[in-house]
Amino acid sequence: MKRYALIAGTAVLGLSALTACGGGNDTPAAPQNSTSQSGSGQSAGAKLATADVASFGKVVVDGTGRTLYVFDKDAAGPSKSNCDGKCAAMWPPVMAGDAAPQLDGVDASLVGTVARTDGSKQVTLAGLPLYQFAKDTKVGDAKGQAFGEVWWVVGADGKKVTTQASDSGNSGY
Repeated sequence: MKRYALIAGTAVLGLSALTACGGGNDTPAAPQNSTSQSGSGQSAGAKLATADVASFGKVVVDGTGRTLYVFDKDAAGPSKSNCDGKCAAMWPPVMAGDAAPQLDGVDASLVGTVARTDGSKQVTLAGLPLYQFAKDTKVGDAKGQAFGEVWWVVGADGKKVTTQASDSGNSGY
């Protein structure tokens, strides 16, 4: 009986997590910031760079080296983020900060911002909002690749990378 309760509880938890990543417009959560605070009280600009991650080739990473993603349910023209609330807790948006973004290997003409539902500014690449994945815990992780078939690592050209990494061990969780 205990085993059945454990399995049922795990199934409910898993379904809840998948539902949270579906991109619904729940109440906005306080987004995690990939920017830092400067001495003037203003937040520094986002840092975007490129790095070789798994078998994806050159992809876009944040200032800490974490892999960045795009979401199929977002819009590029005009830019719109459709990941709020529980979704944004699992997929923290890359926030713009007050200063211009610092770029290394990323074409400045592709970088922009979009206003989120809470009024904050999120960084975009080729018009698509950028996100981290909460389960990526170290540099080089790309555990969010193909999650739900709607989340994708983003290449330096601003396009989603749809290949699977042969060595990622990606189960989505």
